[in-house]
Amino acid sequence: MNSLLTVDGLTAGYGRVTVLHGLSMEAGKFGNVGLFGPNGHGKTTLLRAISGLLKPKSGTIRFDGQDIGGWSARAIVASGLVHVPQGNRLFPDLSIADCLTLGAYSPHARAHEADNREKVVTIFPKLRERWRQRVRTLSGGERQMVSIGTALMSHPRLLILDEPTLGLAPKIKDELCAAVLAISKGGVPLIVVEQDVEFLLELSQHLYLVNHGEIATEIRPGQTMDHGEIMSMYFGH
Repeated sequence: MNSLLTVDGLTAGYGRVTVLHGLSMEAGKFGNVGLFGPNGHGKTTLLRAISGLLKPKSGTIRFDGQDIGGWSARAIVASGLVHVPQGNRLFPDLSIADCLTLGAYSPHARAHEADNREKVVTIFPKLRERWRQRVRTLSGGERQMVSIGTALMSHPRLLILDEPTLGLAPKIKDELCAAVLAISKGGVPLIVVEQDVEFLLELSQHLYLVNHGEIATEIRPGQTMDHGEIMSMYFGH
């Protein structure tokens, strides 16, 4: 099985500051990908470059065999690679229904709009209950559900989640983790950045430790790694 996404020798950053230094990784070949590592070491920069929000300085990003390194974020979403960034970024005065409709803007997604809407409200039943409620009136966990639901309306072939449970209360966090697992079991491959190591180990078959803008360690299926070892790698001990 070939990789759905291949990043090769990626260098990227902001202005004169280089954050990623020739980073290479792949996704879609060994199951869900989990990215972990210290804050400020390049995980979000990597996701922004993959999804067209940041122009690479060098290297290649290939999605389903096509070089998407120079594509716009809009074109990348339309191709089926969809990124839910850290911190839900929604239009506060729109209703849940309107947000989900916006997610199906591309012709390809529109063809699957009804089916995807039913999948979203099945995974997130609270959204069905609050269908006409404005986003600004929702809790942080509910807004995160809307963010992920809107991404699912784009009919993704690969879904990227950047710290989906960050800052959530334990009960809401557990609900969201269960929802993400349901999305995975529904056949959508994932790339997830997450600080909850237990959840990342449960969700991901393929792990990368990102450190100082490079891949410091890769863990593939069959390479056993327990919670303690992951934590030791995370904190550099």
